[in-house]
Amino acid sequence: MLREFAMPDVGEGLTEAEVVTWNVNPGDTVTVNQIICEIETAKAAVELPCPYAGTVVDLLVKTGETVAVGSPIIAIETAEAAPAPAPAAPVDDEKGAKIGEAGKDGRIATLVGYGPRPGSVTRRPRRGAAAPAAGDQASGTADRAPSGSASPGGDHGQMAPAAVAPDGDRRSGTVDRASHDSASPSVDHDRVGAAAPGGDQRSGTASRPPSGPASPNGDHGLVPLAKPPVRKLARDLGVDLRTVVPSGAGGVITREDVHAHVAAPEPVAAPVASGGVRREPIRGVRKATAAAVVSSAFTAPHVTEFLAVDITATMDLRERLRATREYSDVKLTPLAFVAKAVCLAARRTPEVNAHWDEAAGEIVYYDRVQLGIAAATPRGLIVPKVRDADTLTLRELAGALGGLTATARSGKTPPADLMGGTFTITNVGVFGVDTGTPIINPGEAAILAVGAIKPTPWVVDGELAVRTVCQLALSFDHRLVDGEQGSRFLADVGALLTDPGLALTW
Repeated sequence: MLREFAMPDVGEGLTEAEVVTWNVNPGDTVTVNQIICEIETAKAAVELPCPYAGTVVDLLVKTGETVAVGSPIIAIETAEAAPAPAPAAPVDDEKGAKIGEAGKDGRIATLVGYGPRPGSVTRRPRRGAAAPAAGDQASGTADRAPSGSASPGGDHGQMAPAAVAPDGDRRSGTVDRASHDSASPSVDHDRVGAAAPGGDQRSGTASRPPSGPASPNGDHGLVPLAKPPVRKLARDLGVDLRTVVPSGAGGVITREDVHAHVAAPEPVAAPVASGGVRREPIRGVRKATAAAVVSSAFTAPHVTEFLAVDITATMDLRERLRATREYSDVKLTPLAFVAKAVCLAARRTPEVNAHWDEAAGEIVYYDRVQLGIAAATPRGLIVPKVRDADTLTLRELAGALGGLTATARSGKTPPADLMGGTFTITNVGVFGVDTGTPIINPGEAAILAVGAIKPTPWVVDGELAVRTVCQLALSFDHRLVDGEQGSRFLADVGALLTDPGLALTW
């Protein structure tokens, strides 16, 4: 039995996915749960297992093609027996008609009885309709006699049928009306357009004379209005009056208009780009990222605050911990200290770990911190989550960050780890950047950007010294985080990084 496997929804609310690679070919034998292809969604790259056992008949989607969820992507011939076809419905010999076809009696069989005979539909006669003009009136329009007046033949109750084209196509079947208040049966040529030569009126509408004087070359374009001296001036200066914007009364071009047109700078043509041009379709992670940042930037009112922090004490603590046995097998990065400081500071300012629910008209406060870490991958920017980060120790946070980053860069982050965040950290310092104005991840209240860590001149106890300094930038949603709350949170993070011992007092 031939079965088709449709593109599944591997995440929450995904509508499409791109087939990255096929692991099978037509003619291959597959088993249940065998990986047949790898797809890329707006959230992650996912391997699809086969739901059937059998032989691959055809790959319905090419590599690199984006298909909607629910569309078939592969056809597999299984060993299951195909169900017996349903018996055909008996045909009525009397009528001999199938659904949608005309029977012997001329009626068209439908699913709910029988419709009218073909060509039997007629329109109610209109009073006072005049016969159509001779010739081919493909639109089927006819001139109507004056309302309430007698036709030349004295017939008040009949209407001339609409003219039919030679192929039998009744194109419009409409009737043009003549003057309503006229008592003469003659045709009013001011209201009804004359037929084209040969009697062909294909549009059924009256042709209108050009609305303006005809130009000498015979076309019906409008001639610019200008006095003879102005025309001579334009001719001497080589100006086409049709390109001059008039300013005089009634659209008349003046001498000043001609001089202003000459003095106006000519438009500069855009420079032609040299070299080749490369275009790439917007899809996958890039498409999802673009939609997310646009939605956030134009929905949440962003406020960004900056703080320079002396983290010399934190870096010294990092070196001491790395020398201990407990942290010997863990990659302890400065980001782990920042993540721990964020979790501690969020306890004192719960507004940064919240969500603005516009539909419900509520602010949702979360008890746990679902910490997102922005990661740059070959597929684009993704934000995997560390679940319940506020319950983890510094060592557990360091291990979770290391595993999360490695999985993200390999493109194996499951879609479930990319959803449900409450706060995000983006480490722009790894690129040598001091700071930035990060855009809040949609659905969250704030995001912290960590800049480059570098030796910087710093005043310590009234004296200039070289210290290890880092720039922090906090963007928050001003709908639910006030300036006082955002400032206090950023100051708490900075204080913990300046003196890690403060964590013992909170």
